[in-house]
Amino acid sequence: MADDEANPMTETTSLPPQRPADPLRFGFNTAFRQLLALIGLLMIALSIPIGIVTPLIPIGLPFGILGVILLGRNSVWGHRWMESVLKRHPRVERFAPNWLMKLVFAREKNVSSPGKR
Repeated sequence: MADDEANPMTETTSLPPQRPADPLRFGFNTAFRQLLALIGLLMIALSIPIGIVTPLIPIGLPFGILGVILLGRNSVWGHRWMESVLKRHPRVERFAPNWLMKLVFAREKNVSSPGKR
């Protein structure tokens, strides 16, 4: 029996043909993500006046959290900006719930010991 006959190690599986990347689709996806990031930035900016106008009904906080999620998930610059804010002000991270940190930053919260300031 020859080496190239019925050797399962040399058999190749047929893969579906690769589609070339569509530049129009890629450009649309990039523009859409930047639009979502801009909407997130506007939602963060508007959450402060909304929170002041509606002090008894907490509408501003969920509005701002949704803006942070949109900004952090859809733009590199927004993600970097929020990471730098958390690095400069580590006490801010204490207020963020763990699910939010996983959703936006894809990591757990950095928990410091209670004795540190």
